[in-house]
Amino acid sequence: MRASTIRIQCFSLASLITLASCASVSASDANDNTELGMASAIGAETWGRCAAQMSVTGSKVYELSHIRSNTMPASPFGVPLEYSFRPTAGLPGTRHAFNGEQLTGETGAQGTQMDALGHFGFLEEPWDGNGDFPADKVKYYGGYTQKDVKPTDGSRLLKLGVDRVPPIITSAILLDARSHLGDGEPLSAGKTITASDIKAMLKAQGLSKRGVLRGDVVYIYTGWSDRWQDPDENKSYYTMGPGLSYDAAQYLGKKGVVLVSLDNPFTDPVNDGQLTGKAGPAEGAPDGFPFAIHHHNLTQSGVLQIQNSRLVDLARDKVWLSCTMILPLRVEGGSGSPVRPVAIGVPAE
Repeated sequence: MRASTIRIQCFSLASLITLASCASVSASDANDNTELGMASAIGAETWGRCAAQMSVTGSKVYELSHIRSNTMPASPFGVPLEYSFRPTAGLPGTRHAFNGEQLTGETGAQGTQMDALGHFGFLEEPWDGNGDFPADKVKYYGGYTQKDVKPTDGSRLLKLGVDRVPPIITSAILLDARSHLGDGEPLSAGKTITASDIKAMLKAQGLSKRGVLRGDVVYIYTGWSDRWQDPDENKSYYTMGPGLSYDAAQYLGKKGVVLVSLDNPFTDPVNDGQLTGKAGPAEGAPDGFPFAIHHHNLTQSGVLQIQNSRLVDLARDKVWLSCTMILPLRVEGGSGSPVRPVAIGVPAE
């Protein structure tokens, strides 16, 4: 048995579907639907699809996150994490001993993490960089304004925060772009995965008839995660990467997916040199939106994102369909959260 997977016992399909169908609380009941975005699709139907995957003999649990540490690759857009470990301590007069640690840094921006819908907003016109940033003019998903979401500089997110994200328990599709587009090699920096590519991968993997369903999570394996090394000595992982094309984001949004995640740092394609101003954005990005996938998913479609997923085991075992479970921390007004997504599915024979 591989360390990253856990074999599970067969469940009764009928009993799981009955539990899902009889559940009285769905995501759409938990919060205002506007704040949920496409997560409002989570409920009895997605739980039932999960049950179908969990009930098959031979199903395994796959870890889809990286181990978090002081030496893992660090996002340039967030404060790096720093764990410090306290000495073993005890309580006078007892036989107890205990250990602990503390953490500093931007936890919702490092490692395998989820973006809340309030992580991104947009302006009607590009900012020229002169003077203070016109935060009061920012707009967000669902028609919310800056006053609605973050009325002061030091305010938490009053709307669209990660605390509004429900437990995501639903069916998932894995698309193997490394095999389909890279001939087995990792996709190159700036390479875009288009809507046509997604349709072609669905066909190649025998999923055309099923297609992408409302409420699905879509995982896309690019192979870029080969560069995720801990300790991060070459410092290349976060400098560039492949990603979704703008038309792919539009396609998945129209399909009503809840969340999309790649094994890459940005979800967006990023050219070599783009982050340092030596190269422009990937082809197809609308003017003024170099991170057009973040913009479209979080402010237009209401589709959540996870960066830095670990999909290599799922792809190796050709688990194209699975039940996925993703629970972000309920950080009040947070713009993101660390997550530990898992997938439950059957390896190919």
